[in-house]
Amino acid sequence: MDITLIAAIGKNNELGKNNQLIWHIPEDLKFFKENTINKPIVMGMNTLKSLPKLLPYRKHIVLTHQEVDLCHQIIVIHNIEELLTYIEKLNQEVMVIGGSQVYRQLIPYANKMLLTRIEQSDQDADVFFPMFDKDEWQEELLSENQYKNIKYKHLVYKR
Repeated sequence: MDITLIAAIGKNNELGKNNQLIWHIPEDLKFFKENTINKPIVMGMNTLKSLPKLLPYRKHIVLTHQEVDLCHQIIVIHNIEELLTYIEKLNQEVMVIGGSQVYRQLIPYANKMLLTRIEQSDQDADVFFPMFDKDEWQEELLSENQYKNIKYKHLVYKR
């Protein structure tokens, strides 16, 4: 299986607050788009609800315990075993885009993470990226950037 987690996180692994991104960095949104376009994306229900609309040129897969009736363009999967079986059959890279619980469930199966490490913290954050053992991963710096007064790095972690 080819599972990649992609996220923008703060100094304390902050992901979001009030079901929204904390930092809106245009170049990072472009990085997200470039890395998820034409690939299946896996998310939880809250992440789906946070999207302004369905993201074009991506197959949306929602992992949720809820019984929901979503549009025919969204695949709903109810447990991790079913999701892993589905991913295996896809035979292509699958991008996990959030939220916290979905990252936590899939990090043991991921072979790559694309993390935007933002050099700020947010005391009001209410959702966090899971802690992970950096010894299990090889870290590579892709780029160092700045948007207004926000410094950030694009990093890739590979097992």
